[in-house]
Amino acid sequence: MFGWEFPPMSSGGLGTACYGLTKGLSSLGVQVAFVMPHGPEDAYAQYVHLIPASKALRTVRLSSGLRPYLSVSRPFYRTRGQARLAVLYGDDLFHEVQRLAELARGIAQEEQFDVIHCHDWMTFPAGMAAKEASGKPLIVHVHATEFDRTGGNNVNQAVYDIERQGMHAADLVIAVSQFTKDKLVAHYGVSPDKIAVVHNAIDPEFIDYGEKKGKMVLFLGRITLQKGPDYFLEAARRCLEVDPDIRFVIAGSGDMEGRLIERAAALGIGDKVLFPGFVTGPDLDRLYQMADLYVMPSVSEPFGITPLEALKNKTPVIVSRTSGVSEVLRHCLKVDFWDTEKLASKILSVLRYREAHHLLKEHGYQEVQGFSWQNPAKKCVEVYKRACHG
Repeated sequence: MFGWEFPPMSSGGLGTACYGLTKGLSSLGVQVAFVMPHGPEDAYAQYVHLIPASKALRTVRLSSGLRPYLSVSRPFYRTRGQARLAVLYGDDLFHEVQRLAELARGIAQEEQFDVIHCHDWMTFPAGMAAKEASGKPLIVHVHATEFDRTGGNNVNQAVYDIERQGMHAADLVIAVSQFTKDKLVAHYGVSPDKIAVVHNAIDPEFIDYGEKKGKMVLFLGRITLQKGPDYFLEAARRCLEVDPDIRFVIAGSGDMEGRLIERAAALGIGDKVLFPGFVTGPDLDRLYQMADLYVMPSVSEPFGITPLEALKNKTPVIVSRTSGVSEVLRHCLKVDFWDTEKLASKILSVLRYREAHHLLKEHGYQEVQGFSWQNPAKKCVEVYKRACHG
């Protein structure tokens, strides 16, 4: 399995999905060797044999601050405390993608395996190289497309070309939703018969971090065009005109963060909107539990694990209709991301009517108890068997 990140060396939902899926596969007796571009010398994961490509072939480490969730050309550094941590992806993202592909060929010749499973476009060239070197079947797993990341505007042609090449070179394709499958058919010319839909899941274990206090509405995710934080902010403005006691939190990081902070100030609601930055680990669950409502107003969301995480923490959710998770969630409110007036109305209704809030919370919590990672893992195993045996 090739991925771009894996906890604790991760910065987004892809790492969470890879961890959950490999855990589910492990419970079914599937052995996974997970290859990622770079990792610490003591890299370890409980459910997989974790292989940082740089360590496996003893290559020279390349220093760069590029992150896959942001621009493909703008360097970006993460900070933790006082330390400035470069995410080591090479001086150019496309160069690093090709470097991983070259390393993958050698890894495929050394490892014993039955099938190759790649997550998202940055590992597709590695998967194709591994397939060529080993003759083993290739599965590509599409968690997001360039059309999702850009909202369909200014699609990066080089990224699109790699995505399309990988999908057509693969024996089979996994899409995280029907919403995504439809895009692969329409924009990439992939046969529908070649695509299996496997929805994501969560680990539904609940840890109580205490009572909610006050009225708080949460957005959590990358602060980028795809996730719709600007629509969340406009809905917040409308809500605050009616109820100035609500607090809004925009948690995460991304290229729109500075612009949104300035916009909140310009709207005169800077003191009502908090930007705590990137949140992970136990703090993430605490933040969900502090919130009275979680909103995911994504412009284009192939799946969206965060609403499941919110419901696991007994927080009601509103999700965009242009999301994969809306296909599988029943106990939530759904809205068009662009309709900020209706979004504001739904936010106010959930906060005002405590009975509705209680029903959404309790029924949603019960619903996500069935979202175990074993379910998508079983579907992936069926895809593996189909790829290996036809």
